Amino acid sequence: MRSSVSVTIVTYNSRRFIARCLESLAAQTVAPAEVVVVDNGSDDGTQDALKSISFPVRLVLNRENQGFAAGQNQAIAHTTGDWVLTLNPDVLLGPTFLEKLMESAAVDDRVGTICGKLLRLNPDLSIPAEPRLDSAGIFFTPNLRHFDRGWNEADGPGFERIEYVFGASGAAALYKREMIDEISCTDGFFDPDFFAYREDADVAWRAQLLGWRALYTPAAVGYHVRRVTPENRKSLPPALNRHSVKNRFLLRIKNITTGVYRQNWWSATLRDALVVGGCLLSEHSSLPAFTDVVRMSRKAWGKRRWIMARRQAPDEDLIRWFSFEPASRPLGCFSTPGQPEGPRTTGQVAVAAQKNS
Repeated sequence: MRSSVSVTIVTYNSRRFIARCLESLAAQTVAPAEVVVVDNGSDDGTQDALKSISFPVRLVLNRENQGFAAGQNQAIAHTTGDWVLTLNPDVLLGPTFLEKLMESAAVDDRVGTICGKLLRLNPDLSIPAEPRLDSAGIFFTPNLRHFDRGWNEADGPGFERIEYVFGASGAAALYKREMIDEISCTDGFFDPDFFAYREDADVAWRAQLLGWRALYTPAAVGYHVRRVTPENRKSLPPALNRHSVKNRFLLRIKNITTGVYRQNWWSATLRDALVVGGCLLSEHSSLPAFTDVVRMSRKAWGKRRWIMARRQAPDEDLIRWFSFEPASRPLGCFSTPGQPEGPRTTGQVAVAAQKNS
Protein backbone atom coordinates (compact mmCIF):
# COMPACT_ATOMS: atom_id res chain seq x y z
CA MET A 1 0.00 0.00 0.00
CA ARG A 2 1.36 3.41 -0.99
CA SER A 3 2.33 5.70 1.88
CA SER A 4 0.27 8.85 2.31
CA VAL A 5 1.62 12.39 2.60
CA SER A 6 0.09 15.20 4.62
CA VAL A 7 1.15 18.79 3.90
CA THR A 8 1.40 21.44 6.62
CA ILE A 9 1.76 25.16 5.96
CA VAL A 10 2.08 28.02 8.44
CA THR A 11 1.13 31.44 7.12
CA TYR A 12 1.74 34.91 8.50
CA ASN A 13 0.94 37.81 6.19
CA SER A 14 1.49 35.49 3.22
CA ARG A 15 -1.27 36.71 0.92
CA ARG A 16 0.97 37.29 -2.10
CA PHE A 17 2.37 33.76 -1.96
CA ILE A 18 -0.22 31.33 -0.65
CA ALA A 19 -2.47 30.95 -3.71
CA ARG A 20 0.43 30.04 -6.00
CA CYS A 21 1.84 27.65 -3.40
CA LEU A 22 -1.47 25.80 -3.17
CA GLU A 23 -1.81 25.77 -6.96
CA SER A 24 1.52 23.95 -7.17
CA LEU A 25 0.21 21.41 -4.64
CA ALA A 26 -2.95 20.89 -6.65
CA ALA A 27 -0.84 20.11 -9.73
CA GLN A 28 1.16 17.28 -8.10
CA THR A 29 1.28 13.94 -9.91
CA VAL A 30 0.85 12.31 -6.48
CA ALA A 31 -1.86 14.14 -4.59
CA PRO A 32 -1.37 14.83 -0.89
CA ALA A 33 -3.76 13.03 1.45
CA GLU A 34 -4.57 16.31 3.18
CA VAL A 35 -3.37 19.89 3.48
CA VAL A 36 -3.51 21.73 6.79
CA VAL A 37 -2.88 25.48 6.89
CA VAL A 38 -2.38 27.29 10.20
CA ASP A 39 -2.59 31.06 9.94
CA ASN A 40 -0.81 32.95 12.71
CA GLY A 41 -3.07 35.98 12.95
CA SER A 42 -2.34 37.54 9.55
CA ASP A 43 -3.65 41.07 9.02
CA ASP A 44 -2.87 41.44 5.30
CA GLY A 45 -5.85 39.52 3.93
CA THR A 46 -4.21 36.10 4.01
CA GLN A 47 -7.15 34.57 5.86
CA ASP A 48 -9.65 35.91 3.31
CA ALA A 49 -7.47 34.56 0.49
CA LEU A 50 -7.35 31.14 2.13
CA LYS A 51 -11.12 31.04 2.56
CA SER A 52 -11.66 31.81 -1.14
CA ILE A 53 -9.32 29.10 -2.48
CA SER A 54 -11.13 26.15 -4.07
CA PHE A 55 -8.31 23.69 -3.32
CA PRO A 56 -9.42 21.67 -0.26
CA VAL A 57 -7.50 22.63 2.87
CA ARG A 58 -8.14 22.33 6.57
CA LEU A 59 -7.79 25.86 7.86
CA VAL A 60 -6.83 26.67 11.45
CA LEU A 61 -6.97 30.35 12.41
CA ASN A 62 -4.94 31.68 15.32
CA ARG A 63 -5.75 35.06 16.81
CA GLU A 64 -2.09 35.95 17.25
CA ASN A 65 1.30 34.92 15.93
CA GLN A 66 2.31 31.72 17.72
CA GLY A 67 5.53 31.40 15.74
CA PHE A 68 6.54 29.02 12.98
CA ALA A 69 7.54 26.16 15.29
CA ALA A 70 4.35 26.14 17.36
CA GLY A 71 2.25 26.68 14.24
CA GLN A 72 3.79 23.67 12.54
CA ASN A 73 3.25 21.54 15.66
CA GLN A 74 -0.37 22.64 15.62
CA ALA A 75 -0.73 21.70 11.95
CA ILE A 76 1.04 18.35 12.36
CA ALA A 77 -1.35 17.45 15.18
CA HIS A 78 -4.22 17.69 12.66
CA THR A 79 -2.62 15.30 10.16
CA THR A 80 -2.85 11.54 9.68
CA GLY A 81 -0.41 10.79 6.84
CA ASP A 82 2.53 8.39 7.03
CA TRP A 83 4.74 11.32 6.02
CA VAL A 84 4.41 15.05 6.65
CA LEU A 85 5.70 17.71 4.26
CA THR A 86 6.32 21.01 6.05
CA LEU A 87 5.98 23.68 3.40
CA ASN A 88 6.56 27.42 3.40
CA PRO A 89 3.94 29.50 1.59
CA ASP A 90 6.70 31.13 -0.49
CA VAL A 91 7.61 27.78 -2.11
CA LEU A 92 6.39 26.53 -5.47
CA LEU A 93 6.72 22.81 -6.10
CA GLY A 94 7.49 21.18 -9.42
CA PRO A 95 4.65 18.82 -10.46
CA THR A 96 6.56 15.62 -9.55
CA PHE A 97 7.99 16.92 -6.26
CA LEU A 98 5.97 14.64 -3.96
CA GLU A 99 6.25 11.70 -6.32
CA LYS A 100 10.05 11.85 -6.43
CA LEU A 101 10.38 12.32 -2.69
CA MET A 102 8.23 9.28 -2.02
CA GLU A 103 10.13 7.16 -4.54
CA SER A 104 13.37 7.81 -2.65
CA ALA A 105 11.73 6.90 0.68
CA ALA A 106 12.28 3.23 -0.13
CA VAL A 107 16.08 3.65 -0.11
CA ASP A 108 16.53 3.15 3.63
CA ASP A 109 14.13 2.33 6.47
CA ARG A 110 16.03 4.68 8.79
CA VAL A 111 15.54 7.68 6.54
CA GLY A 112 13.23 9.95 8.47
CA THR A 113 13.81 13.18 6.53
CA ILE A 114 13.84 13.74 2.78
CA CYS A 115 14.51 16.97 0.95
CA GLY A 116 14.51 17.86 -2.71
CA LYS A 117 16.41 20.42 -4.71
CA LEU A 118 15.11 23.91 -3.99
CA LEU A 119 16.07 26.54 -6.55
CA ARG A 120 15.88 30.29 -6.07
CA LEU A 121 12.65 32.07 -6.92
CA ASN A 122 12.33 35.81 -7.47
CA PRO A 123 10.12 37.78 -5.04
CA ASP A 124 7.57 38.26 -7.85
CA LEU A 125 7.40 34.42 -8.13
CA SER A 126 9.19 34.38 -11.49
CA ILE A 127 11.87 31.76 -12.09
CA PRO A 128 15.36 33.24 -12.73
CA ALA A 129 16.82 32.59 -16.19
CA GLU A 130 19.93 31.05 -14.62
CA PRO A 131 19.03 28.28 -12.15
CA ARG A 132 20.66 28.89 -8.79
CA LEU A 133 20.31 26.77 -5.71
CA ASP A 134 18.36 27.79 -2.66
CA SER A 135 18.88 24.59 -0.65
CA ALA A 136 20.05 21.03 -1.20
CA GLY A 137 19.77 20.18 2.50
CA ILE A 138 21.47 21.84 5.45
CA PHE A 139 24.92 21.42 6.99
CA PHE A 140 26.77 22.55 10.11
CA THR A 141 30.19 24.18 10.27
CA PRO A 142 32.75 23.78 13.10
CA ASN A 143 31.73 27.17 14.48
CA LEU A 144 28.23 25.73 14.93
CA ARG A 145 26.61 27.80 12.23
CA HIS A 146 24.26 26.06 9.84
CA PHE A 147 23.72 26.85 6.18
CA ASP A 148 21.82 25.59 3.17
CA ARG A 149 23.98 23.42 0.93
CA GLY A 150 24.61 25.10 -2.38
CA TRP A 151 22.99 28.42 -1.49
CA ASN A 152 23.19 30.79 -4.47
CA GLU A 153 25.48 28.46 -6.43
CA ALA A 154 24.76 27.65 -10.05
CA ASP A 155 22.97 24.32 -10.33
CA GLY A 156 25.45 21.70 -11.48
CA PRO A 157 26.71 18.09 -11.31
CA GLY A 158 27.72 18.38 -7.66
CA PHE A 159 24.03 18.38 -6.75
CA GLU A 160 22.74 15.63 -9.04
CA ARG A 161 23.21 12.62 -6.73
CA ILE A 162 20.84 11.10 -4.24
CA GLU A 163 22.85 11.17 -1.02
CA TYR A 164 22.64 11.47 2.73
CA VAL A 165 22.81 14.96 4.21
CA PHE A 166 22.67 16.28 7.76
CA GLY A 167 19.12 17.59 7.49
CA ALA A 168 16.54 19.49 5.46
CA SER A 169 15.47 23.09 5.18
CA GLY A 170 12.09 23.49 6.83
CA ALA A 171 10.90 25.40 3.76
CA ALA A 172 10.07 22.04 2.14
CA ALA A 173 11.00 19.05 4.29
CA LEU A 174 9.37 15.62 4.24
CA TYR A 175 9.34 13.91 7.65
CA LYS A 176 8.38 10.32 8.41
CA ARG A 177 5.55 10.00 10.91
CA GLU A 178 7.43 7.29 12.79
CA MET A 179 10.36 9.66 13.26
CA ILE A 180 8.13 12.57 14.24
CA ASP A 181 6.57 10.47 16.98
CA GLU A 182 9.92 9.10 18.16
CA ILE A 183 11.90 12.33 18.42
CA SER A 184 9.16 14.74 19.54
CA CYS A 185 9.65 16.20 23.00
CA THR A 186 6.74 16.89 25.32
CA ASP A 187 6.06 20.26 23.66
CA GLY A 188 6.18 19.00 20.09
CA PHE A 189 8.28 18.06 17.09
CA PHE A 190 9.55 21.59 16.52
CA ASP A 191 10.69 23.39 19.66
CA PRO A 192 8.17 26.20 20.32
CA ASP A 193 10.78 28.05 22.41
CA PHE A 194 12.62 28.71 19.15
CA PHE A 195 9.53 30.57 17.81
CA ALA A 196 11.16 31.00 14.41
CA TYR A 197 14.57 30.40 12.82
CA ARG A 198 16.87 27.40 13.37
CA GLU A 199 14.00 25.11 14.39
CA ASP A 200 14.68 22.91 11.33
CA ALA A 201 18.37 22.65 12.30
CA ASP A 202 17.33 21.64 15.81
CA VAL A 203 15.14 18.84 14.42
CA ALA A 204 17.94 17.72 12.09
CA TRP A 205 20.50 17.50 14.90
CA ARG A 206 18.07 15.72 17.24
CA ALA A 207 17.17 13.23 14.51
CA GLN A 208 20.85 12.47 13.89
CA LEU A 209 21.42 11.92 17.61
CA LEU A 210 18.52 9.47 17.78
CA GLY A 211 19.77 7.43 14.84
CA TRP A 212 17.65 8.76 11.97
CA ARG A 213 19.00 9.77 8.56
CA ALA A 214 18.25 12.53 6.08
CA LEU A 215 18.24 12.03 2.32
CA TYR A 216 18.61 14.53 -0.51
CA THR A 217 16.97 13.62 -3.81
CA PRO A 218 17.63 16.06 -6.70
CA ALA A 219 14.80 14.78 -8.91
CA ALA A 220 12.31 16.53 -6.60
CA VAL A 221 12.55 20.16 -7.69
CA GLY A 222 10.93 23.17 -6.06
CA TYR A 223 11.44 26.94 -5.97
CA HIS A 224 11.79 29.17 -2.91
CA VAL A 225 11.79 32.91 -2.28
CA ARG A 226 14.63 33.25 0.22
CA ARG A 227 13.93 36.26 2.40
CA VAL A 228 16.34 35.59 5.28
CA THR A 229 20.07 35.38 4.53
CA PRO A 230 23.20 36.36 6.50
CA GLU A 231 23.78 39.17 4.00
CA ASN A 232 20.47 40.94 4.70
CA ARG A 233 20.55 40.57 8.48
CA LYS A 234 20.53 44.34 9.09
CA SER A 235 17.28 44.72 7.17
CA LEU A 236 15.45 41.98 9.07
CA PRO A 237 12.96 42.67 11.86
CA PRO A 238 14.80 43.02 15.20
CA ALA A 239 12.62 40.30 16.75
CA LEU A 240 13.83 37.77 14.17
CA ASN A 241 17.49 38.60 14.82
CA ARG A 242 16.84 38.26 18.55
CA HIS A 243 15.40 34.77 18.01
CA SER A 244 18.39 33.91 15.82
CA VAL A 245 20.85 34.77 18.61
CA LYS A 246 18.78 33.03 21.29
CA ASN A 247 18.33 29.89 19.24
CA ARG A 248 22.04 29.57 18.49
CA PHE A 249 22.63 28.86 22.17
CA LEU A 250 19.45 26.83 22.81
CA LEU A 251 20.42 24.63 19.87
CA ARG A 252 23.76 23.86 21.49
CA ILE A 253 22.41 23.33 25.01
CA LYS A 254 20.01 20.71 23.70
CA ASN A 255 22.11 18.82 21.16
CA ILE A 256 25.88 19.16 21.40
CA THR A 257 27.83 16.16 22.63
CA THR A 258 31.20 16.12 24.39
CA GLY A 259 33.08 14.84 21.36
CA VAL A 260 31.56 17.36 18.95
CA TYR A 261 32.27 20.24 21.34
CA ARG A 262 35.83 19.07 22.04
CA GLN A 263 36.52 18.90 18.30
CA ASN A 264 35.05 22.32 17.51
CA TRP A 265 35.37 24.35 20.71
CA TRP A 266 37.85 26.89 19.34
CA SER A 267 35.83 27.73 16.22
CA ALA A 268 32.59 27.78 18.23
CA THR A 269 34.05 30.03 20.95
CA LEU A 270 35.46 32.47 18.41
CA ARG A 271 32.06 32.71 16.73
CA ASP A 272 30.36 33.16 20.10
CA ALA A 273 32.67 36.09 20.82
CA LEU A 274 31.75 37.67 17.49
CA VAL A 275 28.04 37.21 18.19
CA VAL A 276 28.29 38.73 21.67
CA GLY A 277 30.50 41.56 20.41
CA GLY A 278 28.13 42.32 17.55
CA CYS A 279 25.20 42.59 19.93
CA LEU A 280 27.13 44.82 22.34
CA LEU A 281 28.51 47.13 19.67
CA SER A 282 25.79 47.41 17.04
CA GLU A 283 22.81 45.04 17.24
CA HIS A 284 21.53 46.24 20.61
CA SER A 285 18.02 44.96 19.90
CA SER A 286 19.37 41.40 20.17
CA LEU A 287 20.84 41.83 23.66
CA PRO A 288 17.61 40.55 25.31
CA ALA A 289 18.34 37.23 23.59
CA PHE A 290 20.86 36.42 26.31
CA THR A 291 18.24 36.99 29.00
CA ASP A 292 15.94 34.72 26.97
CA VAL A 293 18.58 31.99 26.99
CA VAL A 294 18.94 32.20 30.77
CA ARG A 295 15.17 32.18 31.22
CA MET A 296 14.70 29.16 28.92
CA SER A 297 17.84 27.24 29.87
CA ARG A 298 16.26 25.07 32.56
CA LYS A 299 13.65 23.83 30.11
CA ALA A 300 16.31 23.34 27.42
CA TRP A 301 18.46 21.27 29.79
CA GLY A 302 15.43 19.12 30.54
CA LYS A 303 15.00 18.48 26.83
CA ARG A 304 18.71 17.71 26.55
CA ARG A 305 18.42 15.02 29.22
CA TRP A 306 15.50 13.51 27.33
CA ILE A 307 17.45 13.52 24.05
CA MET A 308 20.70 12.15 25.45
CA ALA A 309 18.88 9.33 27.27
CA ARG A 310 17.71 8.16 23.82
CA ARG A 311 20.87 8.92 21.87
CA GLN A 312 21.98 6.34 19.29
CA ALA A 313 24.73 8.03 17.25
CA PRO A 314 28.35 7.88 18.48
CA ASP A 315 30.53 10.99 18.51
CA GLU A 316 32.75 9.71 15.72
CA ASP A 317 29.79 9.68 13.32
CA LEU A 318 28.52 13.08 14.41
CA ILE A 319 31.91 14.82 14.28
CA ARG A 320 32.34 14.07 10.58
CA TRP A 321 29.25 16.09 9.70
CA PHE A 322 30.73 19.37 11.00
CA SER A 323 32.76 20.85 8.15
CA PHE A 324 33.37 24.24 6.60
CA GLU A 325 32.47 22.65 3.26
CA PRO A 326 29.03 21.04 2.88
CA ALA A 327 29.31 17.35 3.73
CA SER A 328 27.30 14.41 2.41
CA ARG A 329 27.42 10.62 2.49
CA PRO A 330 26.90 8.29 -0.49
CA LEU A 331 24.11 5.77 -0.71
CA GLY A 332 25.09 2.40 0.71
CA CYS A 333 27.57 3.76 3.23
CA PHE A 334 25.47 2.63 6.19
CA SER A 335 25.03 -0.91 4.91
CA THR A 336 28.74 -1.53 4.27
CA PRO A 337 30.37 -3.79 6.89
CA GLY A 338 32.81 -2.02 9.18
CA GLN A 339 33.27 1.71 9.50
CA PRO A 340 30.83 3.68 7.33
CA GLU A 341 32.27 6.03 4.75
CA GLY A 342 32.58 9.55 6.12
CA PRO A 343 30.79 12.59 4.74
CA ARG A 344 32.07 14.02 1.48
CA THR A 345 32.30 17.69 0.65
CA THR A 346 30.43 19.17 -2.30
CA GLY A 347 33.71 19.50 -4.20
CA GLN A 348 34.47 15.81 -3.77
CA VAL A 349 31.00 14.89 -4.98
CA ALA A 350 31.46 17.01 -8.10
CA VAL A 351 34.76 15.28 -8.89
CA ALA A 352 33.15 11.86 -8.43
CA ALA A 353 30.28 12.83 -10.70
CA GLN A 354 32.69 13.89 -13.44
CA LYS A 355 34.60 10.61 -13.17
CA ASN A 356 31.40 8.60 -13.54
CA SER A 357 29.93 10.65 -16.38
